[in-house]
Amino acid sequence: MGDHRRAPAAAPAGGRSAARGDRAGGADAGASHRALRDIADDPSNEVVVAVAASGELVGTFQLTRIPGLTRGGSARLLVEAVRVSSAHRSGGIGTAMMGWVTGTAAPAVGASLVQLTSDRARLDAHRFYERLGFTGSHVGFKMTIDGAT
Repeated sequence: MGDHRRAPAAAPAGGRSAARGDRAGGADAGASHRALRDIADDPSNEVVVAVAASGELVGTFQLTRIPGLTRGGSARLLVEAVRVSSAHRSGGIGTAMMGWVTGTAAPAVGASLVQLTSDRARLDAHRFYERLGFTGSHVGFKMTIDGAT
């Protein structure tokens, strides 16, 4: 893998989702671009892309620094929307991305904890994160809010 870099606000948010094979195009493209601009405008958030030595985009994820009241007031780094191109899975891209998160990004923002959630049905992803040293320590809850954008 070549490198990691922050995705510019004007970068296309489309492309195949590695997890679901969906495409952020058509009617979703405008919402995806707005979301990427919102993330870029928020200093606690960033979208990071992994780029192969060839220049090909091979992975992406979102990072959010969350100040904390627990753990002595330490910050945590939330990892969301982890995606690796299906053509590059099982090639070390995900391991390299998460290694960069824990070894470079978290210390750089003063985070003492890195956390993420994974869909309950994604057992291979769970094994992947556990192999990297993450533990399934909490149960997460979500609620969809109808009409929210």
